[in-house]
Amino acid sequence: MNVREQYEITEMGILSKYACTSTDENRIQREHYEEKCPYRTEFQRDRDRILHCNSFRRLKRKTQVFLSPVGDHYRTRLTHTLEVSQIARTISRGMRLNEDLTEAIALGHDLGHSPFGHCGEAVLNEICPHGFKHYVQSVRVVERLEKNGKGLNLTAAVRNGILCHTNAVADTREGNIVRLADTIAYINHDIEDSVRAGILSADSLPGDCVRVLGNTKTKRITSLIASVIEHGAYEIDFTPPVRKAHDDLRKFMFDRVYTNPAAKQEEEKAVELVKKLYSYFIDNPKKMPEEYRIIAQQEDTDRAVCDYISGMSDGYAVDLYTDLFVPKFWKK
Repeated sequence: MNVREQYEITEMGILSKYACTSTDENRIQREHYEEKCPYRTEFQRDRDRILHCNSFRRLKRKTQVFLSPVGDHYRTRLTHTLEVSQIARTISRGMRLNEDLTEAIALGHDLGHSPFGHCGEAVLNEICPHGFKHYVQSVRVVERLEKNGKGLNLTAAVRNGILCHTNAVADTREGNIVRLADTIAYINHDIEDSVRAGILSADSLPGDCVRVLGNTKTKRITSLIASVIEHGAYEIDFTPPVRKAHDDLRKFMFDRVYTNPAAKQEEEKAVELVKKLYSYFIDNPKKMPEEYRIIAQQEDTDRAVCDYISGMSDGYAVDLYTDLFVPKFWKK
């Protein structure tokens, strides 16, 4: 019996009956058959593939909320992903679900996010005939774009969890945990970043939310995690009082931060940058890297251009725009 098989037996003994085990044949199916690893379960392999892929590394230079913030401590899409993973794993462990599956979904959930945060997503959705949603693109990244068009060949459960992490019900409890962990993470780290940016003060949060959830980031996250674990016997959600406090706090953040001019002051520039890059590569598809020229031939040019731009980091997009459209000084 190898290491993986021993671990699979251990899973069967310690996980809840509601958990998705690493031997669930329907959930561990891959698009292309592969021999099993002697040391890692199928979900552990998925986690490792995501962690080592190019798209994951590019998240470090993609916007979370604040475009081009001055300071080392503002969140990026990568640090957001790591916080989602930590929260999701804590919930999964507390409910005796499959922590490896949960972690793989969490690490992969934003791989397809565009540069410049949700404003980049919105403009690509507007100008691309195929539309653009980051959760759909995240699945496309792992199925089609990574490894020079080969994809990561992930299991069905991980791909489904990534697809459903925003606003749909996943096929597994682990996938639904990631959906909640995502909102727990972004609301609370965006509060902290907003206080750092001077948009909020520490005492400006709604009093009813503070009374239910707590007056610090640590207390709020702990309250929300505990609520999910407590309610887990019924469904993957918060208890009703905590659900109301969470929703009220989320609305407060949309009203005060996500639509605040201080957080959005650079967005118009980002929108025009994305539009101009898109138009340029539609007219000049041969200027794209080879992997995207192949997509243009096999599918269509709009699909290829959208894939190319959505995969860019903020910095790469700005540098490319500068190279293409900003006049350069010259000398003999």
